[in-house]
Amino acid sequence: MSSDKPHGELRMAYSPCPNDTFVFDAWAHGRIPGGPPLDVTFADIDITNGMAERGDLDVLKVSYAVLPYVLDEYALLPCGGALGRGCGPLVLTREPGTDLTGAAVAVPSERSTAYLLFRLWAADTLPGGVGKIVVLPFHEIMPAVRDGWVDAGLVIHEARFTYQNYGLHKLADMGEHWEDTTGLPIPLGAIIAKRSLGAETLTLLAETIRTSVRAAWDDPAASRPYVLEHAQEMDPAVADQHIGLYVNEFTADLGEDGYAAVRGLLTRAAAEGLVPPLGPNALDFP
Repeated sequence: MSSDKPHGELRMAYSPCPNDTFVFDAWAHGRIPGGPPLDVTFADIDITNGMAERGDLDVLKVSYAVLPYVLDEYALLPCGGALGRGCGPLVLTREPGTDLTGAAVAVPSERSTAYLLFRLWAADTLPGGVGKIVVLPFHEIMPAVRDGWVDAGLVIHEARFTYQNYGLHKLADMGEHWEDTTGLPIPLGAIIAKRSLGAETLTLLAETIRTSVRAAWDDPAASRPYVLEHAQEMDPAVADQHIGLYVNEFTADLGEDGYAAVRGLLTRAAAEGLVPPLGPNALDFP
């Protein structure tokens, strides 16, 4: 930890999305007794994934897909992240029922749960495999499919509700496939903290996050200004839906199903050669 910051202050990065600002509002604003003060950076998950791979900050919200690359330096915290049901990424095509064998598919990142879920789906359903993976910024994917630059696109978040506006068709739901084949929730975003902080501090962080989550649930109005300030012109009703979908029992505690989902995703992805294998104790906490 750098010496130029106030004693005890932790550098943390999470997204400006409503689920993160809702969860961390009480902690970020000093309303958790004993919670370490935070120096917060807002960044989208692709940015925080890179920060984690470089070891930039003390505490980070990252994609579960990046864990195999960072767990030597960071520990997975058992709370504060996002797992869900019925919220998986979609594969979209111009024509219904398109065969994607050997096809060019646009994806928003190769370091994302969405990408791992897509590759696992393809391994189960496309014996010939896909052809070319094209990484594009998220907002360019649906236009690229519509205009024929790629054969299909992998989309996330609000694109679930807007793809029809581009004249596109849902070929498959990656989350649905995952849930049908495993019975487990979809691991989306994780909270990690540097192991060098020590077991006592890591335990304090987990307790602080759990308290912050419960505070948000107990008094949702308290987090409202913080959520809407960073929601990037999102309709308040949509922000509420976003929170309802991604802040759930797994946010307070990963629990047995949460850990099983994380291990299941990363073990299957490693078996397909998509990520390095996890060490036997990689997910242990603290």
